[in-house]
Amino acid sequence: MSHITAHRRGFPAGYTAVTRAADADNTTGIGFGVLRLAAGESWSVAAERETAWLLMSGSVQVRAADLEAALSRGSLFDESASCLHVAAGTRIALHAGAACELTVYDCANTRAFAPRVFRPADVPNEHRGKGQVRDRSLRFVRTIFDTRNSPPEAELVLGEVVTFPGGWSSYPPHHHPQSEIYHYRFTAPQGYGHAELGDAVVKVREYDTVCIPAGHDHAQCAAPGYGMYYAWVIRHLPGRPYTVPEFAPEHAWTMQRDAPFWWPAESGDD
Repeated sequence: MSHITAHRRGFPAGYTAVTRAADADNTTGIGFGVLRLAAGESWSVAAERETAWLLMSGSVQVRAADLEAALSRGSLFDESASCLHVAAGTRIALHAGAACELTVYDCANTRAFAPRVFRPADVPNEHRGKGQVRDRSLRFVRTIFDTRNSPPEAELVLGEVVTFPGGWSSYPPHHHPQSEIYHYRFTAPQGYGHAELGDAVVKVREYDTVCIPAGHDHAQCAAPGYGMYYAWVIRHLPGRPYTVPEFAPEHAWTMQRDAPFWWPAESGDD
């Protein structure tokens, strides 16, 4: 189940499970799905596991225990993230002020912690890759929550990447001992990109999902003319929390600002 392409026509109303944490062929230990609500529709559930609800579009009123918040998003590409993160056992209520879509992430963790809402002001656009190899891997990285701002009881790490048209992201190729899930969207329905899974390369399109095995190098690129978004989620391993990935040593030099490399003199790009 490394490359899931079953949803390229989009997701129906209600909740659609893309992966389930307990599935035998899911080595990530992470459940992932998509929830779509019509304007005025409500949804409530008692979370059985640690769960994060990431708003993709629309507006929604969220309630978790004593926490209430109104969240909205008009563009994955031009606006940062709004997200609700809760522990197992938390009762969640959602009410769509306008048609909305959320991606949902869960893992088997049952330790208690207080619910939290993250808003765009909490999630800066990191301009990662700026000044490196003529900005060919410049992208926006939005780390929503990780060990720096999550309680120690939490096990999920969640973020987003916006890859510029014709550019690279998750670059240089890197790996980590934790498995990971990427879920893709594009600035146009026909947009596409390529995703590395070790030495394998797959062509990713709108609504695709990729499960990245632990230890596999993974870099991404977007076709010219198309911005590529992906949400990424990792689960900490017991005694081995996700912190900083290990970069492929043969390509790590590209992270050095102003590192010398060949560029055609006739390009006119000075």
